[in-house]
Amino acid sequence: MTVTTNPYLEGNFAPVLEEVTATELAVTGHVPESLSGRYLRNGPNPVSAPEPSSYHWFTGDGMVHGIRLRDGRAAWYRNRWVRSAQVARALGEEPRPGPVHAGMDFAPNTNVIGHAGRTFAIVEAGARPYELSTELETIGPCDFGGTLQGGYTAHPKRDPLTGDLYAVSYFFGWGNDVEVTILNAQAKVRSSRRVAMGGPVSVHDSAITQRSIVLLDLPVTFSLDAAASGASFPYRWEEGYRSRIGLLPRDGESTEAVWHDIEPCYVFHPMNAFDDPDGDGVVVDVVRHPSMFRTKLLGPDEGVPALERWHLDGRGGAVKEERLDDRGQEFPRVDERRVGLPHRYGYAVAVGESDDILGTETRLLRHDFEKGTSEARSFGAGASVSEAVFVPRAAGADESDGWLMLLVYSSDTDTSALHILNAEDVTAEPQAVIHLPQRVPAGFHGNWVPDPA
Repeated sequence: MTVTTNPYLEGNFAPVLEEVTATELAVTGHVPESLSGRYLRNGPNPVSAPEPSSYHWFTGDGMVHGIRLRDGRAAWYRNRWVRSAQVARALGEEPRPGPVHAGMDFAPNTNVIGHAGRTFAIVEAGARPYELSTELETIGPCDFGGTLQGGYTAHPKRDPLTGDLYAVSYFFGWGNDVEVTILNAQAKVRSSRRVAMGGPVSVHDSAITQRSIVLLDLPVTFSLDAAASGASFPYRWEEGYRSRIGLLPRDGESTEAVWHDIEPCYVFHPMNAFDDPDGDGVVVDVVRHPSMFRTKLLGPDEGVPALERWHLDGRGGAVKEERLDDRGQEFPRVDERRVGLPHRYGYAVAVGESDDILGTETRLLRHDFEKGTSEARSFGAGASVSEAVFVPRAAGADESDGWLMLLVYSSDTDTSALHILNAEDVTAEPQAVIHLPQRVPAGFHGNWVPDPA
């Protein structure tokens, strides 16, 4: 039977067809005067209509959306496709020059970060970053001045104490190895090492502590059969794969991790990790999926993902698994100043309570791990939200003293808005709602990129 529909091409997953530039956006409430920078979000947005039966959400061409805030105003909104060679040609433009890895010229669709005063759209699985201008125009593929030998990751982790970015990157052409790199504050790779995993795994994310890099060696692996069949994302659940979590010395040249076995599962996103203050172990908060790409092959929709805390003894012993919240949730975040350090608060998007995690309504969750409580905020029937990005009120503000920024889509009006909430009371009226001139399709990750001090 021919499939003519695909949930990742419908509703708010459907791509938008125009690039828009709008200035002086309408605002309900008041944008905090101290917010000066850009809120950026990346996601799949195919430039040409894909075949519904085979389209995988992870493979749509990247489109970056941005909202510029300054002087208490929403100065502009822009959305731009990332111009890989294929996207540029589809738009009638010349490809941007720059070094690609192993012929993998892909428009990164997963995350967008600011680093060293520059802007990068990033993705996993072997492709390199694309550098963007402040106004989100594509500059070209980037190898960090010739220092990045392979591809990159969608989820580098920034050490808040040094500004370095730690990355675990994978590529099917490396066999069972992953590449662990450290990018310094000047956007140059200062360290690179290959680490052997148990198979050709998909490593979407990782975590860091002040001592370790947390490696996720879980049973979603490169499938030759899927690749031979033409699958655009040829990674599948591998029954019987030995699932384990590794602790690799964060700095230095060691390629030997201490491995801890765990029951089979999949993790797209750790919330954070930190060193156990009472020993050699590590505490990792993760969103755990029971499986992934075992029966549903076009996107991440296989069982209810729950928030757990894993205690690793650092010596290869059994992992102590603690369920923090049974509710389905994804896109966990913390205050970026707490990455690799103990955190009290965490934020996530509550998703469907059954096997269908693509439900039409999603909510914001705020977890207080010290009190063991959480709050949920609904944005109305049919509303769906993106991950929440925490922005401190000031550089030295307390962990929850600041704002949460998140995109909210309303299905009844088919519109999107950027909400700015008080992070200490997510149930209160928003500080500001910035009304956007175009719908922002469901996507992946983004960040607040402040203006230089």
